[in-house]
Amino acid sequence: MEKKFNVGIVGATGMVGQRFATLLDGHPWFNVVCLAASSRSAGKTYEEAVGKKWCMDVAIPESMKNIVIMDATGDIEKITSMVDFVFCAVDMKKDEIKALEEEYAKHECPVVSNNSAHRFTKDVPMVVPELNAEHINIIPSQRKRLGTKRGFIAVKSNCSLQSYVPAIFPLHEKFGVKNVLVCTYQAISGAGKTFETWPDMIDNVIPYIGGEEEKSEKEPLKLMGKIEGDEIVSADKPNFTAQCIRVPVSNGHLGAVFVDFENKPSEEEIIEIWNNFSGRAQELNLPSAPKKFLNYFTEPDRPQIKSERMLENGMAVSIGRLREDTQYDYKFVCLSHNTLRGAAGGAVLLAELLAAEGYMD
Repeated sequence: MEKKFNVGIVGATGMVGQRFATLLDGHPWFNVVCLAASSRSAGKTYEEAVGKKWCMDVAIPESMKNIVIMDATGDIEKITSMVDFVFCAVDMKKDEIKALEEEYAKHECPVVSNNSAHRFTKDVPMVVPELNAEHINIIPSQRKRLGTKRGFIAVKSNCSLQSYVPAIFPLHEKFGVKNVLVCTYQAISGAGKTFETWPDMIDNVIPYIGGEEEKSEKEPLKLMGKIEGDEIVSADKPNFTAQCIRVPVSNGHLGAVFVDFENKPSEEEIIEIWNNFSGRAQELNLPSAPKKFLNYFTEPDRPQIKSERMLENGMAVSIGRLREDTQYDYKFVCLSHNTLRGAAGGAVLLAELLAAEGYMD
């Protein structure tokens, strides 16, 4: 792509905002010209505002250190005049986030959001670019509702389901998946925490993550849904049930999955589908897209979080331990990096898809 886009990060000081900063540093298409956060940080440089809260394993990008933070809510007019679109990763109440993102869109500024507030707004596409890229075609309907020419909101799905839904999606299309039971084992960075800031998590497991199980059961059905008229209608199957557990791991979500099929495939057929699966992100050769999206490991003790979470710069999904089950047809495990594929990286990939398909023009 010849064109470069000027972009802003709204919610730049939090963990996902920091991850956006590191991913967009030197990005071939996107140039960060604006950082915004709460009024507490406004007026400080990015380096001053983040200070000791910087928790990435690389330094603050040189190109962003001295950018002066703007007020995410108070400076909307100024921010939207500087950028082609914004990434949003704010930490606010859900209804406040909804209103804020719509405000940006109504200022003719597209919003690519990491937040959950708009995931079930009927005309807001929630997209994993390899799975349901065609859902971005709902954007003209959304623009009509918002009364905008350019502005819209697009969101990525919850980080927990990015480990297991990509493995189920192509199997459902081919063999019909009836029931899915999943237990997720989720890293502490999913809560925006590190071991330094959350000492209670050391040598501990917490069997509850607020709101996560509902998201893990409902969101896959929107990803598998279809555009009908002016809305995206969620699929009515498979049936999902989930338990989500916080484990003492810095980064990486693991899912243990049990699946029943309408037409039971062989193990060989399943592995062949996984190994050959690619989507629109690969077709368009997007800068952040993994060359191989789904990776099946034959070793009995893989995938492991430490060895596999950074596969393809943290944008690939790793799968292993496929075998027949005594109650379901099959069981297997899946793994993805929760702040890369699951959060900021997935949003950057979505923005690349939207840019390549002409929605940022």
